Amino acid sequence: MTYDSLEQFLQTGQEHLAKGPVALIFAEDDVEVDSTLRHHLSLGFKAVIAFMPASFEMAADLVDCCQRVTMDRPSGPPMRETVNAITKAAPDIWIYYCFNAEYLFFPFCETRGIGEMLTFHTEERRDAMLTYVIDLYAADLYQTPNAVALDTAQLDRSGYYALARLDADNHNHPRERQLDFFGGLRWRFEEHIPANRRKIDRISIFRSKPDLTLNEDFTFNDQEYNTYACPWHNNLTAAVCSFRTAKALKSNPGSTFDIQQFSWHNSVRFEWHSRQLLDLGLMEPGQWF
Repeated sequence: MTYDSLEQFLQTGQEHLAKGPVALIFAEDDVEVDSTLRHHLSLGFKAVIAFMPASFEMAADLVDCCQRVTMDRPSGPPMRETVNAITKAAPDIWIYYCFNAEYLFFPFCETRGIGEMLTFHTEERRDAMLTYVIDLYAADLYQTPNAVALDTAQLDRSGYYALARLDADNHNHPRERQLDFFGGLRWRFEEHIPANRRKIDRISIFRSKPDLTLNEDFTFNDQEYNTYACPWHNNLTAAVCSFRTAKALKSNPGSTFDIQQFSWHNSVRFEWHSRQLLDLGLMEPGQWF
């Protein structure tokens, strides 16, 4: 079903928010919108809701499976405002958000659904999950100028690191169980990335509650939501495999002519399987076996 605005969706589409987990997909452009929707449908989300301009097309087989909400600029503040509005309208459900050409992977996702994973995470007394945004890019930018190619996708196998997250309200002491993570294209081409956008960590999966607010840096106003683990042991983490940075670097006139290829000696072909991400240490199974 198609809704003409977020307001109409919140007024008449509440049944799609009655039970989670719900996936919110924000289409910033028309690149790989259909594959993004199909991927998240395959993970077992109760509802997949696409926010996109009216001019974007959706494949016929997705029309009956996904809810479509018309939004002219589904990025930046409008995206955060939408997540916050849905969080307020649908308390106590699990919500996931991402952009087009981004694909969620979690441990064992080939044989276990998102609901099963979040049931375990809930039993661990966790209300949010840290995800690492892992940059994907085409193997050959001469053949694929926009850097998006599912069949030749590559990722960096190394070059990831973490720094303490300092608390400006507490004399810059490190926050407990919080780190800022870096790596991928945002690290290798950092001269083209604003300093406040170089992190690759994102709290992409969370349980809604009253007064919860998504911040500009993809953290929340509840600091416990921003932790990578509970105080007792390591918890599950997930990965959002994303062409978004590669697209931006090749579409921005300030960077596109400085970048001939993204591939380097630490590039490996993306296998589209959670085992590869686990082996590379790009997500954590925690106590879930």
